[in-house]
Amino acid sequence: MTFSTKKRFVAGVTCPKCAEMDKMQVYAEAGVDYRECVSCGFKDQMRVSSTPREVQTRVNTSSDDIANQTQPVKLIDPKA
Repeated sequence: MTFSTKKRFVAGVTCPKCAEMDKMQVYAEAGVDYRECVSCGFKDQMRVSSTPREVQTRVNTSSDDIANQTQPVKLIDPKA
């Protein structure tokens, strides 16, 4: 993932050093991605080498997979 050389803010991200929200910028220098906090000056190289794995949801899971994971539950009356 390569960002542009123009610094851009990322909404909803907190700084790992000062914990301020919405203060992080991302940008690229010489093909290397960086993130930087404008509040405390924290700067870190971003090392994302692989694409993130898609989160399993009911939308991208087949009905056969859901049926195989489903187990019936037997309810027992405690008074009987």
